[in-house]
Amino acid sequence: MKVYFIGAGPGDPELITVKAQRRIRECGLVLYAGSLVPPPVLEDVAPDAEVINTATLSQEPIIEHMRRAHEQGIDVARVHSGDPSIYGAVGEQIRRLRELGIDYEIIPGVTAASAAAAEIGCELTLPDVAQTVIMTRYAGKTSMPDGEALSDLARHGATLVIHLGVTRLHHIVEDLRPHYGGDCPVAVLCRVGWEDGDRVEGTLDTIVERVRAKGFTRTTIILVGRVLAMDGFSDSFLYRADKAHYYRPRGRTGAARGAARLPGNE
Repeated sequence: MKVYFIGAGPGDPELITVKAQRRIRECGLVLYAGSLVPPPVLEDVAPDAEVINTATLSQEPIIEHMRRAHEQGIDVARVHSGDPSIYGAVGEQIRRLRELGIDYEIIPGVTAASAAAAEIGCELTLPDVAQTVIMTRYAGKTSMPDGEALSDLARHGATLVIHLGVTRLHHIVEDLRPHYGGDCPVAVLCRVGWEDGDRVEGTLDTIVERVRAKGFTRTTIILVGRVLAMDGFSDSFLYRADKAHYYRPRGRTGAARGAARLPGNE
């Protein structure tokens, strides 16, 4: 018996992985975060599987369901939104499973950050602009460790992906403006990947009022950085014709060294 912590992705049911789908179909007990996981993700559960929405449960009843399944030899699919390893609250569940001697496995999922970048059609890392992405949150009910305050991270000038902060957006802007400038692009996406998802784009100077007009209060991700509206950057080293590397030796811009032969192309 094993507990599978499964990343269902940000909301679009087609963004779940094949492995995650298979495990959901195979498990006899499915525990899912009903407030964040869309119903279509669970359409293929086994007919005899027990399916429990954990949105109203605290940790101990959830662990008790896992312990009971362990005693009965039933595999458990613990379905989380996004990727379980990023703000998935799986750490405390894993700690309890270790104490109980219950085996587990994490199956990663598409992050909200990846889905947000795809929706606005940008790359989060651009040559000469930003080669670092910082995924963080704003201090609220959970405090930030020393050195991880947003004002400290902002000194890097990296692309920022900020979770769980839309209700404190005005504070976020105050912390970032001295380092990024008021004209720095910002995108705020609500329920990214869901059919009813929405977004607002602007700058640090304009984004607060635009988000307030939309009324976003939860299930929102914030992207900040010059990469969101940047055309003046160099082409990457990887595809430049004047740059050689192992798979494209100098003077050869056509067939790559060691290119795989596909059926019909022999």
